[in-house]
Amino acid sequence: MTRNSSFYLLLSLLTSSVLLVSAANFNQDVSVTWGDGRGKILDNGQLLTLTLDKFSGSGFQSNNEYLFGKIDMNIKLVPGNSAGTVTTYYLRSQGTTWDEVDFEFLGNLSGDPYTVHTNVFCGGKGDREQQFRLWFDPTEDFHTYSVLWNPRSIILSVDGTPIREFKNLESVGLPFPNRQPMRVYSSIWNADSWATRGGLIKTDWSKAPFTASYRDYVAEACVWSSGRSSCSDSRSSWWSEELDVAGQQKLGWVQKNYMIYDYCTDTKRFPQGLPKECTVA
Repeated sequence: MTRNSSFYLLLSLLTSSVLLVSAANFNQDVSVTWGDGRGKILDNGQLLTLTLDKFSGSGFQSNNEYLFGKIDMNIKLVPGNSAGTVTTYYLRSQGTTWDEVDFEFLGNLSGDPYTVHTNVFCGGKGDREQQFRLWFDPTEDFHTYSVLWNPRSIILSVDGTPIREFKNLESVGLPFPNRQPMRVYSSIWNADSWATRGGLIKTDWSKAPFTASYRDYVAEACVWSSGRSSCSDSRSSWWSEELDVAGQQKLGWVQKNYMIYDYCTDTKRFPQGLPKECTVA
């Protein structure tokens, strides 16, 4: 497919849906999909909690699918000894060649920092991991975790500070998630086979139940409906947003001081050469 034909295909998708700004009410916006009562919507839809015990975790998903948007979620992570637990917040499409954008919060022993694991899947292929520590305790209060997804790039942010940017490089033959609608998902589950120090630290079930809390879910996004999606107002600030000079400086600060793993520097993992997006300017 030529670049022009790809552009017109994208335009054909962007002709008939509406821009949604969520009312931030969990009763309307999401459905608890598993956990046998361990996921709860409280306070007239203003608060949601997910709980993990030794029998099961829990999770929810957005009622709408989106094709581009800015998704914000305020999350307070599991306090205390959370080793072995994983709290996820991500976008994902359906099928065997799915697209996905991940935040995963890997618990740790009391007093140790959480690891924030990020990844981007295109057409069912991931292997684009970057991991970070946070510059605050994410269990003491709510903090805003954001996914900005537009035709130019994907930007992951924490309290408005960008921690990762994944650019659209289709012009040089690289895939980018821009044709499959995605839902928002979140879950808490036991991953003590790998999550904490490579599985060396196991979940201490005497500390259960483990609970993560959510509020202020806002989706300013293009809703996928009846097989089509668009934004009636493409002038929305997020539609063409890219990191400006100040944003690039903040991103550089985070990656210099808080990044603990970057697939684009892992030459042992990619002995035949780093992935192309790592070397394209």
